[in-house]
Amino acid sequence: MAVINRIAAFAEDMTAWRQHLHQHPELGLDCHGTAGFIVDRLRDFGITRIEEGIAQSGLVAIIEGQGEGPTIGLRADIDALPIHEATGADHASTVPGWMHACGHDGHATMLLGAARYLAETRNFKGRVALIFQPGEEGPGGAELMVKAGIMDRYDITQVYALHTAPGLPEATFHTTPGPIMASVDTVHIDITGQGGHGAIPHETRDPVVAACGIVQAIQTIVSRNHYALNDLVISITQIHTGSADNVIPDTAYINGTVRTFDNAVRAMVRERMEQIVAGQAASYGVQAVLRYEEGYPPTINDPEKTGFAAQVAQEVAGETAVFVDHDRQMGSEDFPAMLEARPGAYLFLGQGEGPGLHHPGFDFNDRVAPVGASFFARLVERAQPLG
Repeated sequence: MAVINRIAAFAEDMTAWRQHLHQHPELGLDCHGTAGFIVDRLRDFGITRIEEGIAQSGLVAIIEGQGEGPTIGLRADIDALPIHEATGADHASTVPGWMHACGHDGHATMLLGAARYLAETRNFKGRVALIFQPGEEGPGGAELMVKAGIMDRYDITQVYALHTAPGLPEATFHTTPGPIMASVDTVHIDITGQGGHGAIPHETRDPVVAACGIVQAIQTIVSRNHYALNDLVISITQIHTGSADNVIPDTAYINGTVRTFDNAVRAMVRERMEQIVAGQAASYGVQAVLRYEEGYPPTINDPEKTGFAAQVAQEVAGETAVFVDHDRQMGSEDFPAMLEARPGAYLFLGQGEGPGLHHPGFDFNDRVAPVGASFFARLVERAQPLG
């Protein structure tokens, strides 16, 4: 493995940064303490061109290379999750009910490690834009930062991101050209009928039966409206209604999620849901309102940039530790907002066995931080070489 020696030399510092961030998680777009810690480290490295307050607490830091050239963007998300930590670690979260259960503390640390090395060496042309982004876990901080104009303002021409991957072998890289993570849409259906006594259902318009009919009909979208070889998941995850065994309620609520890799499939699902909800409501004599919320789009890697990133990863981890045929994931990301604005690639970095993401026992593996930092640093040097 060819981890950059200088980065390996400050691995203990990186561990200290990461564990500090882990102890002080923040949620959503309100990551001001996290951003402040990152800014302090960047200034320690001699980086002075820093724009703060993007998407509330996001920031972009610019490192100037030697001579004219383009700008490459490197992104790390920084927000945590509303989960009560159960790692038992000495550096466990100090905020009850909040923890870094998705490795964003490690993502920020890897980018900080690359920043320290790149600020010392500046062995590249043009500029590197370090993007520290809040709000990945829901608010969509990537889109907000793009809408704030960071891609145009800093003339970013390509952009890359890493995500830790528990369960994959330690210090291995995994990616694929084209779709790698799914879109995520949320379905809400509010049903209004007419309640009454359970013994005389003929005097009611039962929203419970209507809800069952709607859920059953929605399942036919995958089995009868969708090409079987394309990936699509529709999961109804909540039905709320009723309060007693002998009372037919007035209302019912249905909630679920839709995942796919194709925006045309997303459009088809939404259209069919509108038709199904309206038709089922009419057949059961109730009113039903569909609220279909489009969330993050699919994460689609640029094939050329993915190939380039894989070559850089091989330089860092070795050819046998880089896999470019990673299975597409039905999980989702907000990084697509940046990939839609500029070509780039998203990669997973294996951290070995242990609890999975969003699990209260998850903790980032500090041993892989120098590997990720070296990857980020080599990306810059290979994308924008001096000679």
